[in-house]
Amino acid sequence: MMAAKSSTSVRGCQRLPAPAPAARLSPIMAEQNQNLWAPWRLEYIRALAGKDDAGCFLCRYAEHPEQDAQNQVIWRGPSCLTVFNRFPYNNGHLLIAPLAHKAEMEELDDTALGELIRTVRDAKRLLAKTTSAHGFNVGMNFGRCAGAGLPGHLHVHIVPRWDGDTNFMPVIGSTRVISQSIEALYAEMHAAAAGLGLPPLRG
Repeated sequence: MMAAKSSTSVRGCQRLPAPAPAARLSPIMAEQNQNLWAPWRLEYIRALAGKDDAGCFLCRYAEHPEQDAQNQVIWRGPSCLTVFNRFPYNNGHLLIAPLAHKAEMEELDDTALGELIRTVRDAKRLLAKTTSAHGFNVGMNFGRCAGAGLPGHLHVHIVPRWDGDTNFMPVIGSTRVISQSIEALYAEMHAAAAGLGLPPLRG
């Protein structure tokens, strides 16, 4: 006896159940993450694009300690220097780099590498004291495709972050909103360094 046709079939093909409504994405899922757009930094990247070693601003800073004040170098050790980023993501954005023109971490000897990491620690501590940041981005970029504006001379970025510190201004108005001048922050850092037992700032 032939079985009755299923109500879910059409011309011998089984009708698939309707798909369930798409689940709402959690706000913490990658598909809904908020992006920090910084199109104004293209000026920085274009300024460095195509420059050879002779155009390395970190080497220029390293070779001219007498210009540390105008170059906004705040610390200079035997192997590394610390400088304010002239194209900051946020107030207090620092760069820490070896004095030697080295592109990769494995090119540094243990002394320079140790000084680099200790300086990152000290700079973060000083910024935490003077900016009351809620968090920090600390990182390095290797290669232009990874975002390195100066791939020939490695450097560590330290960027203070505050809850809600991203806004529409860089995207809509090509304008950065930096809450404090470098000079004002430098003065606070200069005063705070001694209290934290850190080396005095230059300048």
